[in-house]
Amino acid sequence: MDSSTVVGSVSHPSIAAAWVIPFGLLLLLIATMPLTPHGVKRFWERFYPAVAIGLGLIVAGYYLWQVPHGSHTVLATMEDYFAFIVLIGSLFVVAGGIHIVIRGEARPMGNVLFLLVGALLANLIGTTGASMVLIRPWIRMNKYRITAFHIVFFIFVVSNVGGALTPIGDPPLFLGYLHGVPFFWLVDHATLPWLFTLGLVLAAFFVLDWRNFQRAPKRVRAKETAKEPAVHVEGLHNLIFLLVIVGAVFLPEKYFLRQFAMLGAGAAAYFSTKKSVRAANEFTFGPIKEVAFLFAGIFATMMPALDYLQAHGKESGIERPMQYYVSSGALSSVLDNAPTYLNFLTLAEAAVVPAEVRTTPAGQPAPEAEVIAWLLNPASRSGRYPASLFIVAVSLGSVFFGAMTYIGNGPNFMVKSIADSAKVKTPTFFGYVFKFSLPILLPILLLCGWIFL
Repeated sequence: MDSSTVVGSVSHPSIAAAWVIPFGLLLLLIATMPLTPHGVKRFWERFYPAVAIGLGLIVAGYYLWQVPHGSHTVLATMEDYFAFIVLIGSLFVVAGGIHIVIRGEARPMGNVLFLLVGALLANLIGTTGASMVLIRPWIRMNKYRITAFHIVFFIFVVSNVGGALTPIGDPPLFLGYLHGVPFFWLVDHATLPWLFTLGLVLAAFFVLDWRNFQRAPKRVRAKETAKEPAVHVEGLHNLIFLLVIVGAVFLPEKYFLRQFAMLGAGAAAYFSTKKSVRAANEFTFGPIKEVAFLFAGIFATMMPALDYLQAHGKESGIERPMQYYVSSGALSSVLDNAPTYLNFLTLAEAAVVPAEVRTTPAGQPAPEAEVIAWLLNPASRSGRYPASLFIVAVSLGSVFFGAMTYIGNGPNFMVKSIADSAKVKTPTFFGYVFKFSLPILLPILLLCGWIFL
């Protein structure tokens, strides 16, 4: 097999399409195993670490011994994974030390304001952190009339759509930040579509919740109306550690300063928080352990997919921002949205950026920071579209469409699990999709793309 292939004048490792199979297989297992019969599901829960790491090691071994300069790719991928899991893990631990109790005011407008606050909070402590902090207060404040759509719209807003403006908000955007997209870039370029989408989702929720409130027995409405709103928070000192994590994002990349600061904040939060607070939140390391193992496999196995897209991106036929939005969204609906984002960002680099920008005078691939800088430049265009619109499309598609199924984003299944343990009725996988995602969320997301992309 040839050691490289040429796209324009840029040389890339020649990766056979067959090496994408471990990546696809792992994502397929992640998507389907939670939905299998009990015995198969238990087998997966026991052995998923071995499966994920095993597939990752197979691909990493191929790169180390068969791909020219493959060790550089493996090392860079390991650094990306380390940065990713440290951010997610530290936010998870700190958020687990904040316990919120909200009494009263479960009327429709109060619920809308709660979800709006959750959407804003998702950009500060991540969709995972905001979901873990707020899902139990959400269930408690609606305990007299909570039903399936309350959980579904919490997933729509807090676990997904809300976190679309900052790298901390959702894992795909943090990967974009690591690859050169400035921290506040999406705040400047995606706030309007974010507000539009969030507003329509909240409006749909208000209609459903108002009808639910009107159908509630008079004694339930009287309870909710009579109570004065009251909020009690334990573990408030953890807000300091959240600020440390946010500030660490701006530290230099040298010597892993960011990651050490985040790990320090997470450790300090864990040991300084009363056990009773974490017990009240039913905090365990189980969810972050699962994310750590699965994403180790995902990051390793997606190396061939990224290199294949770099080499063959021009052949995809995806040329318009709306196509990137829908395509990245479609995959984010059924696969994990973090690798989906990276794949389509890579595709945009290969298909949109001119060959002379993607190569050095020596004929080698240009540094990715320079390629991203071209995409972000207001003067750069691809046909009749500003080049920056492709990054907006991939970012919003990856984040927004993660809400389409329980498996589109990590917090989704975690929220469902917590709701199930609290004896709250939640839709089945297909009930979620056919009763809520397709008839309510999908038209809103497509309308957003049609207007803004």
